[in-house]
Amino acid sequence: MAKTVLIVDDDPTQRRLMQAVLEKQGHLAETAEDGEAGLERVKRGGVDVVMLDMVMPGMDGIETLEAIKARNPDLPVIVLTAHGGIETVVKAMRAGAVDFFVKPASPERIAVSIRNALKVKDLSGEVTRLKKKTTGALGFSDMIAGAPAMRQVVRLGERAAKSNIPILITGESGVGKELVARAIAAGSDRAGRPFVAVNCGAIPENLVESTLFGHEKGSFTGAVAKHLGKFQEADGGTLFLDEIGELPLDMQVKLLRALQEGEVDPVGSKRPVKVDVRIVSATNRDLAEQVKTGAFREDLFYRLNVFPIEVPSLRERTEDIPALVRHFIARFNAQEGKSVLDATAETMHMLSSHDWKGNVRQLENSVFRAVVLSDSDYLTEEDFPQISGLAPTLRDAPIQPVAPAAPAANAVSALPPEQFEGAAPNGAEEEHFPVDILDEGGHLRSLENIERDLIAFAIETYSGRMAEVARRLGVGRSTLYRKVREYDLDVDNFREAG
Repeated sequence: MAKTVLIVDDDPTQRRLMQAVLEKQGHLAETAEDGEAGLERVKRGGVDVVMLDMVMPGMDGIETLEAIKARNPDLPVIVLTAHGGIETVVKAMRAGAVDFFVKPASPERIAVSIRNALKVKDLSGEVTRLKKKTTGALGFSDMIAGAPAMRQVVRLGERAAKSNIPILITGESGVGKELVARAIAAGSDRAGRPFVAVNCGAIPENLVESTLFGHEKGSFTGAVAKHLGKFQEADGGTLFLDEIGELPLDMQVKLLRALQEGEVDPVGSKRPVKVDVRIVSATNRDLAEQVKTGAFREDLFYRLNVFPIEVPSLRERTEDIPALVRHFIARFNAQEGKSVLDATAETMHMLSSHDWKGNVRQLENSVFRAVVLSDSDYLTEEDFPQISGLAPTLRDAPIQPVAPAAPAANAVSALPPEQFEGAAPNGAEEEHFPVDILDEGGHLRSLENIERDLIAFAIETYSGRMAEVARRLGVGRSTLYRKVREYDLDVDNFREAG
């Protein structure tokens, strides 16, 4: 989607010329004839960059610039005038302009200025986001929640934030449960106080008690110093217990007591310690079902599930995908020093239609990869090969197919003999290879597609024995499993029955 550039200039000829240049560069250009009209258009939103004339009747350029910055500090403004001077430049920059040039400017100069302004916007947006996250001020207003299902989450979260009621956030992995928890903390009377997140599934079982409740020096082997647990770290603030369904049963008993009594017993301590924390927990499991099977304590479940909030999957909020994609593009532009403007309309449609099993986290990682590898202004379908099924195009001259050389004897012996039954012997007219390296047009397939087929062939050949597959391919098992996840290979389909 093209970026919207607002041209504020009292000269109609200059407006038309500037509009023609911007539209030729692929931007959406809008015009305003004076400062008042320009400010009204900015108030309606949707403007990415403002190009502002300095000398106008009524509300001049500096006054308009100051009013825009007072309303939207992150909106980049480029100042232009027919008369350049150091005093004018300094005055405009002090008022918040990101660039300045004298009319008439060349199309190349305008393009560079727009690109730099958008990069400044991405950087300032990322800095603002990080500041809010650090100070605990990242609230519901900062969330992308235009879909009806997400608006319901926001409504419930805002109501829950006004009290100290225990909240249980449910939803699939990757939907953003921690983000909702942070927004609740930011909207509560504990805003600005500690927000401590604990992933209960990532703590070794023998360290859960020490991690949550702390320990005294010398209380067990390796306890060389006193350690404050997460409850004491969050004292006065919010404690977010992520993946609460992974907590061992014996720890569930102690957690229940801590919630009921408002105090914790550090390991090795002679007396309990009072704590004042607001508990927000989250899980991607069905805790009610776990209660039935005895895997989760019923009394703790009712203690945590006082105010449940279910975060929808990305499949249930596809209306938010374009805004999420643009948010991630801006963030990764700032982090990686890139200058991607947007995704093409076709790409955005493809992303909105995809079944995101990993939800927002998967979308975020996919956009990250695309932004890092992209060399163009707009992300295309080819920047998402694992989603689109398209391999990157070969821009060089077509490669003529070359007859493959006969495999070496030791290479053949590395595979089971039955894989080569029916294959033509050396010197025969036709040879059969388990993985094609050429496509139907006779061109080389992409390395990524060949690698996927080779891994699938190896898994099938060795009946899903991953240790053997990793050894034969010459890679570590962790690398192999990562590749399997990346290529969405179902290992169970290759295992021998029984």
